[in-house]
This record gives sequence, structure tokens and C-alpha cells, in this order.
Amino acid sequence: MNIIKLGGSVITDKRKENFFKKEVVENLVKAIKKANKETIIIHGAGSFGHIIADKYKLNEGKKSKDQLLGFSLTHGMVQKLNSLVLDSLNNNRIAAVSIPPHSNLILDNHNPYKFDFTIFKNYLEIGFTPVTFGDVVLDKKLGFSICSGDLLMVLLAENLKPEKTIFVIDEDGLFTSNPKIDKNAELIESATIEKLNGLLAAPDSHADVTGGMKGKIETIKKISKLGIDTILLNGNKPDRIFKVLKGEKVKSTIITGGHK
Repeated sequence: MNIIKLGGSVITDKRKENFFKKEVVENLVKAIKKANKETIIIHGAGSFGHIIADKYKLNEGKKSKDQLLGFSLTHGMVQKLNSLVLDSLNNNRIAAVSIPPHSNLILDNHNPYKFDFTIFKNYLEIGFTPVTFGDVVLDKKLGFSICSGDLLMVLLAENLKPEKTIFVIDEDGLFTSNPKIDKNAELIESATIEKLNGLLAAPDSHADVTGGMKGKIETIKKISKLGIDTILLNGNKPDRIFKVLKGEKVKSTIITGGHK
């Protein structure tokens, strides 16, 4: 079983509110279907969630009654995105079922407090493809906060021990610096936890990696410590996810699982 995270920057245009990249998702879904592997799919919220969540400062927790509406609006928007992803999966004859995180996860000051992973296991055993996503959830200390797709990757990897975890992003993988602003950025084809620690310790110009990649590196380190390999690949090249699912080598970054 593989866990695939479809990044919000791949499936939406983060600069345009509620802009779904239908063709990109269709191509990725066709590649996943063709590979015919048991998978769990997680997707980011992209422009469907971040804009409203930021406006209402939902990640800071409940501080005013206005935020309750912000919570509901954000949840409604990410469910719309989830429905679009599900439509694409179902139209390509993948029997997908949505598992919203608010139904099985409670946080405590942004950290996992309760998580029921058995629902994922039960759906997998019958032959379904479970789909979950970044969303707003209850938080024991803060009232509510945001659960990212990256946190779901760690929780599911911990509990279900996949063969590998795959991050589908809008770059070819992990770079020595941000390739969007540095033409000398080099693709890191393979890495260990040690190498990731070195990247994080580098001067700011390098530690930025690809925009918000710093948090992703911390996520990957947690998965690597479980002994699970992680692959970062470009979602705009759908043949790459097909080949990776089939065990072939492609242009990407592979982070080897292990404790070093």
C-alpha cells in the first residue's frame, strides 16, 4: 500500500480562489488507475482552504464568535475541492470514499490527541481507495485549528506502515535552494535524514528550499524515522507517478527511511 499526497499547489492555483486544475488532476488519476496499486490519497486544500482560513485566523484557535462561520466556510470549501477530486477518481473507475479528518481526528494545541485510523484500514480491506484532505478540526486546547495534509501523512504512515509515501508537488523534487528564484538550485536526487538536517541548518537562502518546503522536510524526517521511504515528484508530469508506483526510477527526490 502507498500513501499519495496531492499537493494543493498541484491540484489548485493558489493565486486564484477556488481554482481547480481539472486537467492536471485527471492526468494524475489516470496514472494512478493505470498503476493499479492499493493506495490512500490525501490532498491539500490549496486555494479552496487557505484564503478563508487565513482571513479568519483559524489556526490560532477560537478567539471570537465570527470565527465559527469562518470554520464552516473553510470546511465547506475544502469539501467542495474534495468532491471534485472524488469525481475525477470515480469517473476513472477508482472506487474512492471520502474520510474527512474532523470525523476521526482531534488535536491538542496543533498536536494529535485522538486519531482513529481503523476506518482507513477497514475501507482498504474491502477494496476502496480512502481519500482524506487538509481541513479544520476540533482542538482540545484551542477549540479548533487546522490539520494539514502533511500531518495526515505522518499519522497514516505511523499507523498503517505503507510501502512508501509519495508527495506530488509542483517541482521535480527537493532542491538545494528555491528553484523558483535561484537558477543555480540543484535537484537532490537522494537523501537521508542526516542530509535533510544539513539542509535545515543551512543559511536562510538555502533553508527556504522550495517556498514552504521547510515544514515538509520536518514531515519527511518523521516518516523516515519510521523506516519508510518517501518520494517527492512533479505532479505536472503524470507519467512519473505511474512509474514510481510500478517501482521504476524517475526524476525525483528519494528520501531513504532509517534512523540516521
